[in-house]
Amino acid sequence: MNLLQRSLVARITASLLAISVMALISIAVTMMVASGSRGGAAAINMAGSLRMNTYQIIVALQRYEQQPTTEPREQVIHLAERFAQRLDSPELTGSIPAPADHDLQRQYRLIHGRWDEELAPQINAAIKGDKVRTAALNTTLDSLVGDIDTLVTLLEQNSESKIRLLSLLQILFLALTAVVIAIVLYDIRHNLVAPLRQLVVLAREAAHRNFRYRTRLQGSDELALLGRTFDTMAEELATSYAELEERVSRKKQELERSNRAMQILHDGSRTLYGGGNDLCASAAPMLRDLESLLDIGPIRLSLNDPQDERQIPILATHSATRPEYCRDHDCYACLIDPRPLQVEQGPDTECLLLPVSVGDELLGTLEISYSKARGLGDSTRRLLNALSDQLATAIYLQRRIEEQQQVSLMHERTIIARELHDSLAQSLSYLKMQVARLERMQAKQIPPETQAEVLDELRTGLNSAYRQLRELLTTFRLKLETPGLQAALRQTTDEFAERMMTPVELDYDVPPHLLNPNEEIHVLQIVREALANTHKHAQAHWTGVTVRFADAKLQVRIEDDGIGLASGDSPPQHYGLVIMRDRAHTLGGELQVSNRESGGTRVMLEFMPQTARLIAQQPTTSSEALATITEGNRT
Repeated sequence: MNLLQRSLVARITASLLAISVMALISIAVTMMVASGSRGGAAAINMAGSLRMNTYQIIVALQRYEQQPTTEPREQVIHLAERFAQRLDSPELTGSIPAPADHDLQRQYRLIHGRWDEELAPQINAAIKGDKVRTAALNTTLDSLVGDIDTLVTLLEQNSESKIRLLSLLQILFLALTAVVIAIVLYDIRHNLVAPLRQLVVLAREAAHRNFRYRTRLQGSDELALLGRTFDTMAEELATSYAELEERVSRKKQELERSNRAMQILHDGSRTLYGGGNDLCASAAPMLRDLESLLDIGPIRLSLNDPQDERQIPILATHSATRPEYCRDHDCYACLIDPRPLQVEQGPDTECLLLPVSVGDELLGTLEISYSKARGLGDSTRRLLNALSDQLATAIYLQRRIEEQQQVSLMHERTIIARELHDSLAQSLSYLKMQVARLERMQAKQIPPETQAEVLDELRTGLNSAYRQLRELLTTFRLKLETPGLQAALRQTTDEFAERMMTPVELDYDVPPHLLNPNEEIHVLQIVREALANTHKHAQAHWTGVTVRFADAKLQVRIEDDGIGLASGDSPPQHYGLVIMRDRAHTLGGELQVSNRESGGTRVMLEFMPQTARLIAQQPTTSSEALATITEGNRT
């Protein structure tokens, strides 16, 4: 019973078994009743034939009485035997119930007794020749016929009762089957169809991401258990979906914040890498924006002093005072919008210390304060690591630029000193010796004619020194007023074409941004010096300047159709070729001066630009490559 209450499948199985059992019982009972009714019609016919046989015996006896011959006598005997056989025939006796108190059994015994005790003795006596009492015989026959009619009636009633019993049984089993089917349908409707419909609704609502619907099925069968399980699953799914939506919302906010932070870092990188030496003015706005966005701060930047190995505070956001080692008191980057932080180094504040380093070189530290309650997420830590790397790159490049500027300044001063020593200093020394010679001649009162030669040499030396001074001033004052080497060379060739009153052709085929500004200055100086020599000494009618890039090398060729050179050495008291060779050596190239086969002079410069050398070297780290490119692209 508990199994039927707990299991819908068990109830349906039991209902099907009940219906099947009732159908089998109905079939079996029907077969039994039908089997019991078998022979009823034959018994009725047989009983009816007894009645006919009785009338035949009466007629045969009357005929035998009128004609006592053998043939009527044999007919009476035959009819009597026939009646006895039919009375005892299985068709009749098989349809009569065996119980002695049954009406059919009593009526059969009554008929059999009348035949054996009354009618059969009279027939036998008539056959033996005794006088037949016709009135008594007719009375007996009439009583027997009445008894036979009663037997036939009872047989008919017995058959009809069996048919009625079969009908009642069929109706009973049909009613029981209908009751069972009704119970099954009710159970299926309330315990199968309705729960399935609720489960389908739950599944449809879950498919539309509505996890609030519940089946709330009662009972202990399978569908009720399944419904409660689905309700629990829907509740858990609702909780999980809400948590996922919350996590997605948080991730979306983190991504948006990370995107804004990356945009701040990107915008700040332009200021960092283009702000010169003013690290405070370029980095402080970016740090304040990151503080506001990431809800952190204050941020302090300290740099290592390579001399005494100590950390020097350089920048502190939201600071009420300047850093101790502030280099520019006209800068207010640290003091803009000061906001005293109440959480500074408090019990609810933690500090994140990030190294500001490039490779193995530690440049300084970045100290970031944040609330312990909020903490720092992984994305925030990655952004802060990117910030420290960006600051390290900017500081490293700034130092390298400062070092390179110092080296360039010392190199330029060395060049100026060397050129002054090789040109103007020697001329002045020569003039000093001539002045001393003139003073001795005046002290010895040498004739003025002899002193005039010294004065002529002094005049010539002064003119030469003045000319060399003008050349040096022109060299030192040269600058690129137009962007790009091609425009500067075009301006130079037009200038010298106007000065020489002859055409100066320019053939320029160089990829853009190949040369750094330092290389462009040196190339332009060499071209100008070569054109100046052509103007002064070549007596040329045509001059050509060719600049090409091939095989990772830059080739600069200045040609003319002038008188050429007697030798490759510099003319007396002229140091132009020496200066050009020095510049070629600075570029890491080679300068050749030779005469053309068709006449004139050819000045050939060939060197590998800094960019091509960087490509050939293939730096292993991006920081080294960036530092090398910055070193080459100094101004």
